[in-house]
Amino acid sequence: MSTETSQDIAAPAEHWRSYRPLDLHPILLHAMEAFNEHGYHGTSVRDIAGRVGVTVPALYYHYANKQALLATLLETSIKDVLDRCRAAAAEAGDDPLARFGGMVESIVLSMAHRRQLAFLDTEIRSLEPENRARYVALRDYLEHMLLDTVEAGRARGVFATPIPADAVRAVLIMCQGVANWFRADGPLTAEQVAERHVLLSLGTVGHPPAPAS
Repeated sequence: MSTETSQDIAAPAEHWRSYRPLDLHPILLHAMEAFNEHGYHGTSVRDIAGRVGVTVPALYYHYANKQALLATLLETSIKDVLDRCRAAAAEAGDDPLARFGGMVESIVLSMAHRRQLAFLDTEIRSLEPENRARYVALRDYLEHMLLDTVEAGRARGVFATPIPADAVRAVLIMCQGVANWFRADGPLTAEQVAERHVLLSLGTVGHPPAPAS
């Protein structure tokens, strides 16, 4: 059986605002499409094999089971988001306002440009405990990156939210929701959606702070 992992199939390093066509193994690509169309539990391994044009045993040579496909896709998605978020933060330097804006922008762009992949987050409930724990740890890391930045901004008087952890969770829920409704042929580009979400997110964390009375 192949030992291919999400690390192996990740796209080459690129600027965090740039998105090449999604580069996935054909089995993963067709599994992603099937999961999006019919849900994880509504899709069988035979369905995926038929889409790819291979036998079920041939599919099992690459991936142990349907669960392995879902886990690999979800890890691929969150790791790509994390990589881009880190790059955006590094580009912004130690300015918490610029870092926060860059990270929010990178998340929203990922949700829009990688919508089919990001939408699979709704299937986290279908992950087995070990796979779920690994995915949740990565998602928590993303949340802590944002929270650390908001806390740094609060210390400098840039952000005024009295409930930073709740504010960050609200920002993430709003940003991740883009995958549910964004359409490439819609009235707004991914970049315009990202710009609007940065503005909304800044308001959520209390920027600009209200003037002292």
